[in-house]
Amino acid sequence: MAVSFDNLFSIKGKVALVTGGSRGIGEMIAAGFLAQGAKVYISSRKAEACQATAERLMAAHGGECFALPADLSRLDGVTALAQALAARESKLDILVNNAGASWGAPLESFPEVGWDKVMDTNVKGVFFLTQALMPLLHAAASGPSPARVINIGSIDGLKSSSFDAWSYGASKAAVHHLTRFMAAKLTGERILCNAIAPGPYPTWMLSTGVGFGGATDGVDWDRVGQRNPSGRVGTPEDIAGLATFLCSRAGEYVVGQVIASDGGAVAAA
Repeated sequence: MAVSFDNLFSIKGKVALVTGGSRGIGEMIAAGFLAQGAKVYISSRKAEACQATAERLMAAHGGECFALPADLSRLDGVTALAQALAARESKLDILVNNAGASWGAPLESFPEVGWDKVMDTNVKGVFFLTQALMPLLHAAASGPSPARVINIGSIDGLKSSSFDAWSYGASKAAVHHLTRFMAAKLTGERILCNAIAPGPYPTWMLSTGVGFGGATDGVDWDRVGQRNPSGRVGTPEDIAGLATFLCSRAGEYVVGQVIASDGGAVAAA
């Protein structure tokens, strides 16, 4: 059999859905996919922010990016998103389950609402959205390349965190193991599942945790990065590059893995 390395890392022409795509890790991945020639749908709870990000990404990177707002902590939101995508596309090559929530409070006063909100979004939403999109994923899997599911976990699901985000760490550990369950079931159906566990990236969520009040521009990310073995926080190229690899021919034999994108934080813990 002749070996060809042409287009080894290409995702050109693929259809992708990135949840939580209006900011942070999701926006970084969506931008990278667009720049590599994929058609991208992004979803987030706030419709105006989702649309604004889609327009901004197209202006910056070209291609086609469309907003499909939905609240994925609720089953009716999951169903609505799956139906909206199915009305527009006959297949889905790439699903990135990135939508997430966190909650910080001391152990002694951690509220039930902080547990339920995080678990509903980070775990329940991931499972039921993947379930709802199975027909579109199967349609893509019947083509020349397997369909891909990437679940976005966290290094807080691999090691303990300095933050009092009790439900967040537990939810991300659940996402990692759910990914293994999905891979065991779906690999034979040509739907390849992996998880990415990001470390420190310049996102709204980390900004709130380190005292920047949610701001991502004009703040001292270098100070945060100094705590990392690599001496910096992650960049859009870092996370989008890994996601693109997993969705390309180059990553086709990587299945059921939880890959940390963290600059060495887990290794040094």
